[in-house]
Amino acid sequence: MMPIPANPTNASIQPQSLYDVWADLAWRAMLTEVNLSPKPGLVDRLNCGAHKDMALADFHRSAEAIRHWLPRFMEYGASCTRLPPESVLAGLRPLGMACEAAMFRATAGVNTHKGSIFSLGLLCAAIGRLYQLRQPIAAETLCATAADFCRGLTTRELRQNNLQLTAGQRLYQQLGLTGARGEAEAGYPLVIRHALPHYRALLAQGSDPELALLDTLLLLMSLNGDTNVASRGGADGLRWLQQQAAVLLQQGGIRTPDDLVYLHRFDQQCIERNLSPGGSADLLIVTWFLAQISQVNH
Repeated sequence: MMPIPANPTNASIQPQSLYDVWADLAWRAMLTEVNLSPKPGLVDRLNCGAHKDMALADFHRSAEAIRHWLPRFMEYGASCTRLPPESVLAGLRPLGMACEAAMFRATAGVNTHKGSIFSLGLLCAAIGRLYQLRQPIAAETLCATAADFCRGLTTRELRQNNLQLTAGQRLYQQLGLTGARGEAEAGYPLVIRHALPHYRALLAQGSDPELALLDTLLLLMSLNGDTNVASRGGADGLRWLQQQAAVLLQQGGIRTPDDLVYLHRFDQQCIERNLSPGGSADLLIVTWFLAQISQVNH
């Protein structure tokens, strides 16, 4: 993992510079996740996981393209503090779509970080809003603000009966999975209640940061109703992946380098089954990002 700056801010820093500091953390969160290895079924430094259309370099280019948009999400969040929070999302959509377009240009059409644009866009807008309102910027307040932005989102977008269902609507109707929308609208409970406390506890115990992140990824995989997995493997594939992750955790998780052999084996099994827990990877990005927020003095 890349080190956090010792003194990222000071009392005289200007808001624009502070937005850049937070944006840099979000960018580093994306890089930290993709460089983390080995990850079951996911692109990392060792292989392309269960993906045939993307590689590590695509994620690096994508993160760099997204990086330049992150302060704009914060600026928008700061500019619309007079709006009720549930009205903010409509204004964020054009920014998100423009950011996605930049991602696709950087990757020649490969969808590397669409889920992260959604989650990091929400959280960056929440940072801008809270900073402008002079309210505390912490993991809990950011996730609560993002939830306010997304109030009613799953009802509006997943429960409507289109003639042609989107992938998200189909998985919601078939399996009851709400995916990234549901997690955001609920205030990221998998992160706030599970992944973030778990990661922080491991670090406090002196665990290696990369091993701690890999163990936290397993925890997310065991709990998350990952629509990326379900779209590839259905309910059976999702259940299998959750159970495999839970078994590894029950056996002690990833605490030493010797434990990586179990992740290598899990990775090969995911590749053979064509399963990729991209939703859990997105939540790991959120977890790492939120874990760094306390490092910034504002």
